[in-house]
Amino acid sequence: MPMPGRSTPLLADARHLQIAALAALLAVNFLFVDFGARPLASALAIAASLATQMACAWWFGLRELDLRSPLITGLSLSLLLRADEPSLHAAAGALAILSKFVIRRGDKHVFNPAGFAIVALLVLSDHVWISPGQWGTSVWFAALVAFAAILVLRAARRADIAVFFLASHAGLLLARAWWLGDPLAIPLHQLQSGSLLIFAFFMISDPRTAPDARLGRCIFAFAVALAAYWLAFSMQMRPALYVALIALSPFTLLIDRILPARRFAWTAPVERFPSRSTRNKGFGLSHFLRKTGAHFS
Repeated sequence: MPMPGRSTPLLADARHLQIAALAALLAVNFLFVDFGARPLASALAIAASLATQMACAWWFGLRELDLRSPLITGLSLSLLLRADEPSLHAAAGALAILSKFVIRRGDKHVFNPAGFAIVALLVLSDHVWISPGQWGTSVWFAALVAFAAILVLRAARRADIAVFFLASHAGLLLARAWWLGDPLAIPLHQLQSGSLLIFAFFMISDPRTAPDARLGRCIFAFAVALAAYWLAFSMQMRPALYVALIALSPFTLLIDRILPARRFAWTAPVERFPSRSTRNKGFGLSHFLRKTGAHFS
């Protein structure tokens, strides 16, 4: 039986599984099915994300350097972002990581880093666009199974927002098809998008930016789906999902205030038993630092 205070198992942190899933998709792109990602652009996005994390960790005086979250950001940008110049991928990686250090409230950053970088570059440059995410039915299904498995292994701590968003998004597309008299094949094709899966399982469900309360997450997921629907079909905006998410993300601060709940932690806190010498003095300095330390993952 594991002793109290030992390190948590590898699968206890969902980021390890997220990294494996995204890296596998990127490898499939390079070896088998061309999604549009290029090795140089992907390397620059990942390297810039990691380098910016290291620079910010030094600048802000963080006690620990954790490269898992910036690696997820770099991999997501590699799969989603397309640009005329590879240097724009490097700019996206740097901008994404900077946003979570600068645009934050307390220990929670306001915007999903990859989503923020994508929308910012779409606004600032005419030379970037979003991957359509048409990966083919077999790859799409494999990705869906992998992402669903990640949610299960995460003990469903943030599965609700991804599932509710996908249900809301699918419901709106099916309702539109029924209203217009379109065949069912049209909304089903719209749902078979790799970029939609990455958005649902890695962006809107980002526990560092999603509302803390379950009811708040469901409200937010439906609001993003509804806003994206309006932007896509009324405004004819292709990156509607990303714009809707970034535009509504500041409201998570209001939702957390109205519906307070326990703040997310990537791994469950480990219970430690005080020694006889510290039983009457609290848990000591190390416990105090763990309880008060800032989190920038």
